[in-house]
Amino acid sequence: MSATLRTIRFTLNGEPVTAQVAPHRNLVELLQEGFGLFGARESCGQGLCGCCTVLVNGAAVSGCLYLASLVDGAEVVTIEHAAAGGALDAVQQAFIACGAFQCGFCTPGFVLMTRQLLDEKPDPTEDEIRHYLSGNLCRCAAYPEIIEAVKLAARKRKPN
Repeated sequence: MSATLRTIRFTLNGEPVTAQVAPHRNLVELLQEGFGLFGARESCGQGLCGCCTVLVNGAAVSGCLYLASLVDGAEVVTIEHAAAGGALDAVQQAFIACGAFQCGFCTPGFVLMTRQLLDEKPDPTEDEIRHYLSGNLCRCAAYPEIIEAVKLAARKRKPN
């Protein structure tokens, strides 16, 4: 017996899209299988590591737990949109400058969470950075570099 498909419409990285989704399909599966976007990665499958981070209506969600049908009418932004217009944003530039990655598997989630943090709190303290990013795990232990990248990104985003 096959699941009933539902048609959803939403904005994906600035473009209106339509998709057919089964009720049990998660957002990461939809992004990968339906749109060829592989930046959000399912790792733990429990919403604990941050590798599947996607922004839905400006809020970070765990794409492995977020049902795809819930994005009907929403605005979804993935890491693939971070360099819209062909230029890296301040957060991406800072992660590169600080070497805030090793294998890169967790980097998309950290970049999106950092963008959200700096949108909410443009000049965070180190403790605030650590607390905010505590839901993202880096198995390569690039945490010191990630903290420095967030600080650098905050400085780069400040108006002159």
